[in-house]
Amino acid sequence: MSLGDGVVFRSRRVALPDGERPADVLVRAGRIAQVAAYGALEADGERELTDLGGLALLPGLVDTHVHVNEPGRTEWEGFASATRAAAAGGVTTIVDMPLNSVPPTTSSGGLAVKRKAAEGRVWVDVGFWGGAVPGNTGELELLYRDGVFGFKSFLAPSGVEEFPHLADPAELTAALTEQARLGALAIVHAEDPAVLDAAPHVPGRRYRDFLASRPDEAESAAVAALLECARRTGARVHLLHVSSATVLPLLRRARADGVRVTAETCPHYLTFLAEQVPDGETEFKCCPPIRGAANRELLWQALADGEFAAVVSDHSPSTVALKLGRRTGGSGDFAAAWGGIASLQVGLPAVWSEARRRGHSLADVVRWMAAGPADLVGLTGTKGAVAAGCDADLVAFDPDAEFTVRPEGLHHRNPVTPYAGRTLTGQVRRTWLRGRPVELGGEPSGRLLVRR
Repeated sequence: MSLGDGVVFRSRRVALPDGERPADVLVRAGRIAQVAAYGALEADGERELTDLGGLALLPGLVDTHVHVNEPGRTEWEGFASATRAAAAGGVTTIVDMPLNSVPPTTSSGGLAVKRKAAEGRVWVDVGFWGGAVPGNTGELELLYRDGVFGFKSFLAPSGVEEFPHLADPAELTAALTEQARLGALAIVHAEDPAVLDAAPHVPGRRYRDFLASRPDEAESAAVAALLECARRTGARVHLLHVSSATVLPLLRRARADGVRVTAETCPHYLTFLAEQVPDGETEFKCCPPIRGAANRELLWQALADGEFAAVVSDHSPSTVALKLGRRTGGSGDFAAAWGGIASLQVGLPAVWSEARRRGHSLADVVRWMAAGPADLVGLTGTKGAVAAGCDADLVAFDPDAEFTVRPEGLHHRNPVTPYAGRTLTGQVRRTWLRGRPVELGGEPSGRLLVRR
């Protein structure tokens, strides 16, 4: 495709920062040069026209919570497969989590290994989180200088030996104190290990037993401790994958007291219900867990009220064997199965399916899944919006199309997902990265990003 004097993208439904309306979008040299009234920008010999008709034009989504796992556990997920899945789902920027790969991204050397594994093999743009673990406080400044977007910590065991949790309150204080000094964002998996240890642990196929092993109190207790530490140290903290609405009052009080705290939730918490998870179907296992119907509606209300900074996937796949799913011939034992939801490709239609039932607009979904995550990691003005100056990362989206999720149609490495067989509304028809169509069977054109 020759870009000439640019390409005009025209749609009767463009999701703009100030709402949805018909518009023309002029793209030059990979960036959005102008947003004009519908029909105002005509094609000519030097300018092409891509008329989407009734398809909606969205900014590419920004997913700041993706576990790629390469190198070391590439059989779980790799950069090529994950970024193809992202592009197929309208996600044009991901930020990779620092664990489940070997080595983890807890040192400058680990980051270099990760970047080398990704170089030339990504279909969308990719940034990286660093990790804050016991004993690596002295590494954080160099990692931050090397361009990670912030630092992830666990308050409970992570599930992998090479990424230990901050078990001692003094370790959390030291990590947050250093991140406050650097001006870095601390992103935290907040579950309290003492509450988890005291909860009943019953192996087997019943989802209600697994849910009882990760009670709401594990989240609320950990969040309370984290917020108190953030108050003392002045650190900016972000709560990952909030599943329990019991933390929402804690967040409100902390913000009123001046604590710098944001939070995210995920498509699976906004879609599924604990009451409907079939026994033995460990595809639904994640930590913290999917909770009940009343809790889900409180999360939706908080989202509508602007209490969440972002909705992101927490895409955390594993091999079929580790997932132990009943459908795939496994034991269906929730206690033994790997915990993680594979959803990178279907997050947009999953959220849109539920959002439209509640009267939300595409502009709302874009704010939650594109603009919000971009702002979280300092990419506002570059990513997450159809606005002049931003990268021309664009998505043609059919908001009325229905489809049934088939595992064989997913691009992530292992075709295991709780969305299998679910009918969703809204389908990605085309994705562009910096104005050029992403060809999943062609050459990758994604870039590796560093914190600005």
